[in-house]
Formats: sequence, C-alpha cells, structure tokens
Amino acid sequence: MSSDVKNSISKNFNLAQRMEEINSFLVVDFITRAKTLEEQGKSIINLAVGEPDFPTPEPLIKAAIIALENNQIKYTPSLGGSVLREELAGWYRTRYEVDIDPNRVAVTSGSTAALVLVMGVILSPGDEVLMADPGYPCNRNIVRAMEGRTISVPVGPDTSYQLTAELIKKNWTQNTVAALVASPSNPTGTLVSDRELRLMHKVVQGFGGSLIVDEIYHGLTFGIDAKSALNFTENVFVINSFSKYFGMTGWRLGWAVAPKPFIPELEKLAQNLYISNSDIAQQAALAAFRPETIAIAEKNRAEYEKQKNYLLPRLREMGFIIPVDPQGAFYIYADCSNFTNDSYRFCVEILETVGVAIAPGADFGEFRAKHHVRFSYPKPIKVLSEGLERLEKFLKS
Repeated sequence: MSSDVKNSISKNFNLAQRMEEINSFLVVDFITRAKTLEEQGKSIINLAVGEPDFPTPEPLIKAAIIALENNQIKYTPSLGGSVLREELAGWYRTRYEVDIDPNRVAVTSGSTAALVLVMGVILSPGDEVLMADPGYPCNRNIVRAMEGRTISVPVGPDTSYQLTAELIKKNWTQNTVAALVASPSNPTGTLVSDRELRLMHKVVQGFGGSLIVDEIYHGLTFGIDAKSALNFTENVFVINSFSKYFGMTGWRLGWAVAPKPFIPELEKLAQNLYISNSDIAQQAALAAFRPETIAIAEKNRAEYEKQKNYLLPRLREMGFIIPVDPQGAFYIYADCSNFTNDSYRFCVEILETVGVAIAPGADFGEFRAKHHVRFSYPKPIKVLSEGLERLEKFLKS
C-alpha cells in the first residue's frame, strides 16, 4: 500500500493493521496492465496468467445449461451438495484407489476458499505456518488475514524448490502449528516425492501439528502419476480445485478433504463466511468425472506437456537458468540473473516495450526473488513462439 493511500485512510477511517502486511497479487496487477494495453490497441502475449487456455469441457457446460433450463439453482448446504461430495469421494477411489468418507469432503468457492476455511479453523493469533519460499503468494496473505504468521523457508534446486522433512524439523518452533506444501508447486512446477511427503507427515505429526497439502495441479503431471497424501493418512488437509485439470477457473469451485473432527468446524465457518457455494458450478461439476470429460482433460494435459517441452529448451538457449525440470502444473520458474538484478523492473519493461507479460519473482517470496521470473505456458505453440521472438528481441536490444 502506498504511503499516500495509507495516510488518506488513516485520517478518515480505521484500517486494520493486518492490511499493512497483506500485499497485492502482482500477477493480477500485470494481467490488469496487459488488458489495459490491449484495450489501447497493443498486441499482448500473456504468459503471466495461471489459467488453462482451453475452454471449459463441453459436458460441464451442457450440465450447467440443463440445470438452468430446469430452474434448479438454489442455496446448497454450506459444504456442498451431498451428490457432489459423493462424486468426489468416488474420484479418489477411482483415481487414487483410496476410500474416503464423503462427509470428510468440503466443497468450497475455489481452492482459495478451502484454504481460508482450513486456516480459519486451525490458527489462533500468532500461530505459525511453515511454507516454501518461493511459493504461491496468496497462501501467505491468507495466513496473515487469519491472524497467523508465515515462516517462509528458503528453498532452491537442491530440494527441487520444495520443503523437506528435515527443513520442517529445523524450522519448527513452539509457535508453529502447521506446514503447507504444494505438489505440484506454483511457481516451480516441481513435486514432492511420495517418500518425502510421508516423512513430512511423520515429522509434523510428531510435533502435534497439521500438514496441509495443496494438490490443485494434480492431473497435470508429466511422466509421473502424483499420489495424494490421502493415500497414506486420514490426518491431513488436502486442498484441490476444479479450476486447473478440469478447466473450470471462472466457475470458482474447489474442495478440501479434512480429518473428520474438523468437519463441523469447517462447516460452521463456511456457513458464516459464504453461506453456500455456487449451485450452478456444483451441478456442472457433477459431469467432471464422466469418461468423456476425463478424455478432454487428458487431451489438454498432453498439449500442456508439448508446450512445456517447446518452451523449456528455448528459454535455456536464450540464457535463462532453469536447473530443475518442472514435472507438473504449467509453469517454468526461471533464473534471469544473466539479464537483470531486478526482475520486477525487467517484467515491466518487457510488457511495456514488446508486449509480453510474465510474472516477477517478487510475487512468490523473497528468496532470490529479484533474480527469477515465472512463465505460464498453457498457450498454443504458435503464441509461445511469437512471445519468445519478442522476448529475444528485447534481450538483444
């Protein structure tokens, strides 16, 4: 927040202290600026937005249309309709060969809302949550909004930009109550191995804390089938979403699977914060698990892999340093220190001069943030090629 805005508010209104510690989501700022430039007639290649480029699969759209035509859009239970919760439990049975009680599933208004609810029921003021730096920026801000504190643990290529059991053990304090890991990760696209995830859980349980596992990019992995943390324990919070694999970003629907004792608390908080989730999104999502929808999702996943395999070597040839190949999601986290010591200014100049939007490392943490940028690659290869040509032109200039 700028000092001018802060002073203006403080003179006339009361502003919560937490807002001084909650930062803007820089990717959104860049996307907004990119759209403004487009409206002014400038051609923009947007490699900043973390969104599938494909439309929502047709079976999902048809299911929503049928619901509208039948005038069935109503309030739903706060943790989602029972049919969708049962379908999600069936998805875990089919996809991961794990049986979970549908009553442990909390359907939410996107995975962000799932994380808000989880943090809301486990955090008291001053409680700490361990998470990797770099990592998804909203996670830190959600913890702060719930009066907790984030302990950002610097991670690099040696751990595939992920927390490890040893790092959790080393950084846990008497105030720490949880560790949050993302596999695959945004912004790095790396995974935590099944073995390491088990070790993390053992360490966290030993401290009497909670392990929260962000699995929203499950399904979007390349050359490896990611296992869910639910494969080996019920005592874990798993966050997931219909946005990425199922291509439902604008529908705003996600879910959490929680240990059974926390479900009444999650429901109580959801009742007060959201009342209920979008009914039409839930009815559309009932078609997500049909074979025809999965076939579309898998076809899209194969395209993402082709796009990654095109972009990754090209960026390396241009001088970006990428020591670990991403195994999932649709991001490449690249060291740009061959070109700049200020990745934020670097991204601004690229957008303003050649019309390519990429995300600065400052959005994802502090550890070597000024030397990194994130590329989001779910675009046709023709678009990626055009973006690289413009970027190469900028670098040569």
